[in-house]
Amino acid sequence: MSKDRRASSKKGAQVGSGGQRRRGLEGKGPTPPAEMRKGHAKQRAANAKARRAQGRPATARRGGGRSTSELVVGRNPVVEALREGVPAKTLYVQQFIDNDERVREALQLAAERGGINLMEAPRPELDRMTNGLNHQGLVLQVPPYEYAHPEDLVADAADSDEDPLVVALDGVTDPRNLGAVVRSVSAFGGHGVVVPERRAAGMTAGAWKTSAGTAARTPVARATNLTRALEQYKKAGLVVVGLAADGEHEIGDLEALGGPVVIVVGSEGKGLSRLVGETCDYRVRIPMPGGAESLNAGVATGIVLYEAARRRG
Repeated sequence: MSKDRRASSKKGAQVGSGGQRRRGLEGKGPTPPAEMRKGHAKQRAANAKARRAQGRPATARRGGGRSTSELVVGRNPVVEALREGVPAKTLYVQQFIDNDERVREALQLAAERGGINLMEAPRPELDRMTNGLNHQGLVLQVPPYEYAHPEDLVADAADSDEDPLVVALDGVTDPRNLGAVVRSVSAFGGHGVVVPERRAAGMTAGAWKTSAGTAARTPVARATNLTRALEQYKKAGLVVVGLAADGEHEIGDLEALGGPVVIVVGSEGKGLSRLVGETCDYRVRIPMPGGAESLNAGVATGIVLYEAARRRG
């Protein structure tokens, strides 16, 4: 080694880079197709198709947890819940109850559906179960709802070789609105609904009734943090579209609705929360010539899903 090299005060390799710099300047080749990119929605769809061809089971669901058991109390509410197909575990009937038409119909519906236990209980026991509510001698126990995980909805779409179409609810607290959204998602070929774990409506008996039975085939996922779930959807290739009265785009002009998308709907009046709104790729508005200030979540969701379904053809 020369004297000049030994006396050098520069840090790092002095003799040479071993070709690393030259190789670093070389191109890495063309961008691989979407089907070969890890985590891309089209790659998941291709993997799902390969699994079906080879007879392999799909990846197991992660699950989004359970709700708690619920009691439907009173003769009319119990009969309506049984008519609408709300899942039920046990029908409690008070001993020596007056056998009117509603009681007879509740017993008949429970027997016809099957899988519902019939239990006779004294009035004090039903009073204790319902914390003194006016149960009128009929109490229906609804089992805990099995929530999906937000990632399950994208996986279901990939298994069907379809672009994901998901609805996320931000701050919607009325279970009837949730049920109406589930019904719209089912009607327009969506893959499920995402709700936050806290301060949001869950799949109660009221939501089941409003969904008119579609909750049995349209999964509802629960997210610990809705903003984080939306960011994960974006990484998976979905476009996040938020509904807002002051949105920059009209729904009829947004081509993104025809591809992999998650539609975010806020509460009536308050709209989208700040963090959720900042996470959206687009904010769209529904033109309303009649001048209404806002629509409830169920109606607004149905309008946007119609547009998405129309674009998908």
